[in-house]
Amino acid sequence: MSIDLKKLGMLRLAVVTPALQVADVDFNLAAIKTTALEAGAQGASLCLYPELCLSGYTCGDLFFQPLLQQQVVEALLELARFSAGNIPALVVGVPLEQKGRLFNCAVLIADGVICGAVPKTFLPNRGEFYEQRWFASATERDSDHLLLAGEPIPFGEDLLFQADTTADLRIGIELCEDVWAVEPPSGSQALAGATLLLNLSASPEILGKRDYRRQLVAAQSARCLAAYAYASAGPNESSTDLVFSGHSLIAEYGQLLTETERFCFDSQLALADIDLQRLVGERQRNSSFTNASPQRSYRVIGFDLGSEKVDRLLRPLSRTPFVPASEQERSDRCQEIFALQTSGLSKRLRHTGSTKLVIGLSGGLDSTLALLVVIRAFDNLGLAREGIHALTMPGFGTSRRTRSNAEKLAELFGCSLRVIPIDAAVRQHFADIGHDEKVHDIAYENSQARERTQILMDVANQVGGLVIGTGDLSELALGWCTYNGDHMSMYGVNSGVPKTLVRYLVDWCAGHEFKGEVAEVLADVCATPVSPELLPPDEKGEIGQFTEEVVGPYLLHDFYLYHLVRLHYPPQKILALAEQAFAGDYTVAELRKWLLVFYRRFFSQQFKRSCLPDGPKIGTIALSPRGDWRMPSDASVALWIKQLEQPE
Repeated sequence: MSIDLKKLGMLRLAVVTPALQVADVDFNLAAIKTTALEAGAQGASLCLYPELCLSGYTCGDLFFQPLLQQQVVEALLELARFSAGNIPALVVGVPLEQKGRLFNCAVLIADGVICGAVPKTFLPNRGEFYEQRWFASATERDSDHLLLAGEPIPFGEDLLFQADTTADLRIGIELCEDVWAVEPPSGSQALAGATLLLNLSASPEILGKRDYRRQLVAAQSARCLAAYAYASAGPNESSTDLVFSGHSLIAEYGQLLTETERFCFDSQLALADIDLQRLVGERQRNSSFTNASPQRSYRVIGFDLGSEKVDRLLRPLSRTPFVPASEQERSDRCQEIFALQTSGLSKRLRHTGSTKLVIGLSGGLDSTLALLVVIRAFDNLGLAREGIHALTMPGFGTSRRTRSNAEKLAELFGCSLRVIPIDAAVRQHFADIGHDEKVHDIAYENSQARERTQILMDVANQVGGLVIGTGDLSELALGWCTYNGDHMSMYGVNSGVPKTLVRYLVDWCAGHEFKGEVAEVLADVCATPVSPELLPPDEKGEIGQFTEEVVGPYLLHDFYLYHLVRLHYPPQKILALAEQAFAGDYTVAELRKWLLVFYRRFFSQQFKRSCLPDGPKIGTIALSPRGDWRMPSDASVALWIKQLEQPE
């Protein structure tokens, strides 16, 4: 599998803590070259190195030595020559002089060109830090350029670097202390369009600093809606008074993607694929970002950046984006979701003064989860469970297993159980409209769904209660519900929960909220295949209709839903990610087939989402027309289908 990162709107970035000898410029230059080649071989287009990595951060008064300064400049020129061709662009830390002042600088080198130098703004001069002894702040620079080997180089804290062939890549640079300041330069850089923020650091290690550094880097990437890379000096720096760990990190929009091993004397690299397209999309949808302005003006310097095809992505890619892989995290997530669902329903009950609810129980996952939410809400409000009117409405496709589980749950919970068969009523309806019962078409199926909804609504009127909807988020995305049938209710408690998570929620409830025989029934519900049960059972009385054979695997559809609605990725990108996530389980043809089904259904079924009942938003995706998703019901899907069907 070959992946074109540039086509996917991504960039492979390396943060490097190279082996180092303090004040030995030749040694440090060689280490940088070696690691650059290694990173390039792994597909990196850009390498970030630590603060003052060509000289060493802990040189002290040796920074004033003209010989050291001259060697650093010669090493920079050599790196420029070395970078010509396919080597990644490099960002290195060096001391540079301008008109009698020495500056702690970051220099970007790309394809044989020294593109510019960014001096450090905030110079720490407290505790273990004495930077003001050697360096001047960026605010004290004399001009917008400095001379290197007689050539003027853009110089200043007002530089941003724009990749010529990658529109979404604009780089902002700050150095170590800058990000620890009250107002880091990176905030203004982000508002000026920088999607990738680089920090060259020499952060000494003390107790507790690693965790704080992680939080700081992740938080700054989230605040700036950007990727933030932090390369830190390693343990080869002088240990006279301090120890440096070489803790380098890459974060994207609040998520830590990768980090290096600490306290390693050999060179360390960590690589990650930054999703630039995602960052631009997040910014477009964030009004707080779009309405803000940078604190200053910037000079934008263009540079050439190469890109290589790679075999696989180096970034977290979950097959189940709604379901955490960690058991503890998944349990915590289920607890939070159940609390959100329960609180949403409790508020509705308190507002309406209702002491009675009506819910249709099929014995399937969705209606079971809805019942559990109802039970907990009633218990929390001190309401009698007899006020829960649980209706099972067996029809042509109802199996013994699901009916039994539905009735057991209602009885075990002490609900008011009513069994109302719909066969006779639906047959009368068929006679009224002239439909042949042997024709198992959409009219055959939807007549049953609407009959059940009519019963629920009428019983609600009869007892003075509310009808609770059971449909989930994935069904709403696919339109896998009958318009004005199970599509309708007075409050839909599952409308924000995707199908892949429903099973885990029911299972979690069996282990944490409910015990004994109830838990046993819940376990069997979890083991039951997903089915609307609208077609007759097989000859053994078992389920004869399986949803995923018709619309496709919910595992895939929830993956597609997340990347379409949450991240707004185009079809080819979603397909490429699915190829990697589901390699070995689904062929590319199968993935494309079900993605086409997803797009066609998602667009054609919007009319059902345009008139959804109330229901709580649970995660980052909601399809309510009053909340996150606004889409015309008659939008054409042609543009998306065309991209999926065109050859690579």
